[in-house]
Amino acid sequence: MDKVFSNKMNILKALAILLVVSGHLEFSLLGIFPPYSFQLALFFFISGCLFKDKYLTDVTTFVERRIKSLLIPYFWYNLFYMLVTILIAKLTGKFWGMPLSFKNFFITPFLNGHQFDLSCPLWFVTQLFMTMITFLFLFRAVSAVSKNKFVHLGFFGLLGVLAIPFSKWFAVTPLMLIVIRTMFSMFFVYLGYFYTHYIKDNYNIFTPKWFGAVFVLQSILWLFNRDYDPEHGIGLSYVLVWARFDDQLIVPVITALTGIWASLFTVKILYPYVKDIKFIQDMGNVTYHIMANHLLVMYIMTAIFLRLNGIPIEERANHDIYWIYNPVQTTYLYFVVTMVVTTYVGVWQKSLYSLLKQRFEG
Repeated sequence: MDKVFSNKMNILKALAILLVVSGHLEFSLLGIFPPYSFQLALFFFISGCLFKDKYLTDVTTFVERRIKSLLIPYFWYNLFYMLVTILIAKLTGKFWGMPLSFKNFFITPFLNGHQFDLSCPLWFVTQLFMTMITFLFLFRAVSAVSKNKFVHLGFFGLLGVLAIPFSKWFAVTPLMLIVIRTMFSMFFVYLGYFYTHYIKDNYNIFTPKWFGAVFVLQSILWLFNRDYDPEHGIGLSYVLVWARFDDQLIVPVITALTGIWASLFTVKILYPYVKDIKFIQDMGNVTYHIMANHLLVMYIMTAIFLRLNGIPIEERANHDIYWIYNPVQTTYLYFVVTMVVTTYVGVWQKSLYSLLKQRFEG
């Protein structure tokens, strides 16, 4: 993988996590793309872009690395947020999560990941693990049947499209929830692989004609959008964690595709100007830690705002975990402070881990 492509992928990861955090603050960095309309598909796409062919014949190494990079940090965070949640409950009287149990600590993370409210964005991590392992075995099986890349694209594309009606045809049990999310996400993993191997160096998909076509298509899709009026459903947005697509069938797939293209285009345009900005590179390197910690930072900020304005902390318990104080005036301050704090906390965590690793190995 060349250095420029690696740097662009890192900036793309930074953009993806910016979109996730801004979405949790209920605003969009790309106005024509509402929050939750493609951000998670973008992360799966990036995972596909970074998938190496060597893993098709070295399954053991792939599984071991995914356990090490995804699951082990996840359960350390799970322990941390269990303790934080217990502490907050002692201080405020509200337990932000599900009852403490063996199942909720070890099993629920793979079902919905909402065992602790403050760390619920990390549901994506366990889903990514399940998606990538399933993708590897299915990719091996499909490749054994046919070497044709369009057969592969058609197979994974069909899985992604069928995931949406599955949520309507079958009762969304915990097991079916995993099936639907995995079907949907594997399409975007393969799309990332397809882009890297067959499009990136062979076709220019960022011409003015492409820009115009995507802009027009997304404008048409906006006819299906109802996010500005929550009473009528979620429109272009979809809630993948709960397999909630409302009455949409194909729109979530299309808006994910246009959103991914828009993200790639944004990185292509901005790359010459941001490639040497260390903070953005750091952000891309610690997306895991930003995903894990941004709700805690927002919670602390809200507690501070309440204290400064003489409002009892109990008021926080009357709202969901995404509630912030006076959003009209504070949203962008929340966004900036959260991104800065979580990025540098993530950098510090990685530095500490490297230091401890060197000492134990030395």
